[in-house]
Amino acid sequence: MTTTIKVPDFPESVTDGTIVAWHKQPGEQVKRDEPLVDIETDKVMFEVPAPEDGVLEKILEQENAVVVSGQEIAAIRPLSGSEAAQAAAPPTEPADNHEEPVITPSARKLIDEQGLDPARIKGTGKGGRILKEDVLRHQGVIGGGEAAPEKAEPPVAPPSPTPAPEAPVPASPRRAGAGREERRVPMTRLRSRIAERLVEAQHTAAILTTFNEVDMQAVMALRQNYREKFERAHGVRLGFMSFFVKASVEALKRFPMVNASIDGGDIVYHGYFDVGVAIGAPRGLVVPILRDADSMSVPDIEKKIIEYSDKAKQGKISLDEITGGTFTITNGGVFGSLLSTPILNPPQSAILGMHKIEQRAVVREGEIVIRPMMYLALSYDHRIIDGREAVQFLVTIKELLEDPARMLIGV
Repeated sequence: MTTTIKVPDFPESVTDGTIVAWHKQPGEQVKRDEPLVDIETDKVMFEVPAPEDGVLEKILEQENAVVVSGQEIAAIRPLSGSEAAQAAAPPTEPADNHEEPVITPSARKLIDEQGLDPARIKGTGKGGRILKEDVLRHQGVIGGGEAAPEKAEPPVAPPSPTPAPEAPVPASPRRAGAGREERRVPMTRLRSRIAERLVEAQHTAAILTTFNEVDMQAVMALRQNYREKFERAHGVRLGFMSFFVKASVEALKRFPMVNASIDGGDIVYHGYFDVGVAIGAPRGLVVPILRDADSMSVPDIEKKIIEYSDKAKQGKISLDEITGGTFTITNGGVFGSLLSTPILNPPQSAILGMHKIEQRAVVREGEIVIRPMMYLALSYDHRIIDGREAVQFLVTIKELLEDPARMLIGV
């Protein structure tokens, strides 16, 4: 009996996806749970596995096709008697172990267009398969590349077998001077969607940003005093983000409007605290969610952030892990940013921006002292959050971080 392969259900915030690469072609045998196809959404790329052993009978949607939840994209038929016997036979050693890397069609197209050497591209797909993202990473278009990007040479026509010396072919203007090469690559679906959402946020929300600064000396001293004990006890480093998550949750409890969102003509007050933490990944920025962050301990938060960071680097963040969220924290300081205005992550109504810690001269009790200072930025939707609430919310975070003990006793 033929089994239909369907696109998995997307969450509500994802409307469709694009087929990036088929790992099998019609007529090839597949094993249960073996990856069949890669589908990219505006949030993540995921693999659709084979539900059972069999033969890929047909492919209904080719690469680059846009598909929706539940759409039929392929069919698998059961193995015949001879095919089953062949599959059960022990594998034979290949005569040549130096095989060419398997390259997906979309990756092959980019390689051919840019004149790249596949041998220099590290494949991260199944069995070392070279994916489109591997080519883009190799060229430096997206982060995480290990090899130095090749200079992409524009395609040129083969030389004439009998060139006329008195009429030389003029050099292409793009290749006339060093450093003037151009490279054109298609925008990834994730990058395209990020662009759409950023523009949408600016067009649909009344975004304002309020700033403050926080003296990080107390937090840094706490980390210094307990860093080694914390790591021995919990197997993870004590970072800064857990303090900001804890402070943000406490501030959200005091100012529920900042934890709310607009849905049509209604304001939705969320009775839970799902905090998104922006993480840079090779394919772009992702914002995995710390569900019920109010019930998480500091070790739980640090462990979850490390888990999400590792998944982001490997491209294994799931749709559920980045869907939802009532508030977001982003840390531009890890890249050296001193001050910025973060953009809302719709439909959320506020986002907190952390920045670089710098030693600065400040006045304490009438004296000038040097303290580790960080600028904080809170961007908010002025349609539902008043300026007074936004300022008080940010001041609350500042006060909690400058005296972390207050978070333990709730004052």
